[in-house]
Amino acid sequence: MTSTYADLVELGRRLYERSLVRREQEYITDPRGQPIGWLLDTRMPMLSGDMFLEVGTVLAERLRSKDVYQVAGFGFGAFSMVCAVLAVENKPLFRGGFIREARKPHGRRRLVEGPIEKTKPLVLVDDILNSGRSAMRAVSLLRNDGYHVAGVMTLFNFTWSAGRARLEAEGLWVDSLLDLNLRESGRSSSDSA
Repeated sequence: MTSTYADLVELGRRLYERSLVRREQEYITDPRGQPIGWLLDTRMPMLSGDMFLEVGTVLAERLRSKDVYQVAGFGFGAFSMVCAVLAVENKPLFRGGFIREARKPHGRRRLVEGPIEKTKPLVLVDDILNSGRSAMRAVSLLRNDGYHVAGVMTLFNFTWSAGRARLEAEGLWVDSLLDLNLRESGRSSSDSA
């Protein structure tokens, strides 16, 4: 099944609407603890059965078009994305992994949990690309552990930030379901589908 541009725009719009949390709904803060006007919490739609498989199907389709069949996630926003891709029934099947902050000090002592192979390319999936610092941290962890990271796939890319440029400067391709060019308004003004 190939998604049309209109289908992708509609999916991006629904993801955005179901992810958007405004200060009028609940008290929300930035990483420094300062109140903010809005944020996107993609865990809400991604952990809902109706969106989970739909998003996974689109992501899997896009990954197949790039001939990549391994995904890894770093952090809570990415975990449901990894699982959504793995849930798609089609051949070849995908492999997935979860990246730890640091190598586990006991047991199998792994940095990446899951059956992904170092000899094959993988894609880092993440819900939101803003500054790119978190994605670059994950890419560095993967590369230092011997993995070949081909690119980064996100649900949302904040276009006002330098995240995309930062990743592309490291030789990675970046694919986002929806490019957002917004600030305090909390409204989308650009989509890439």
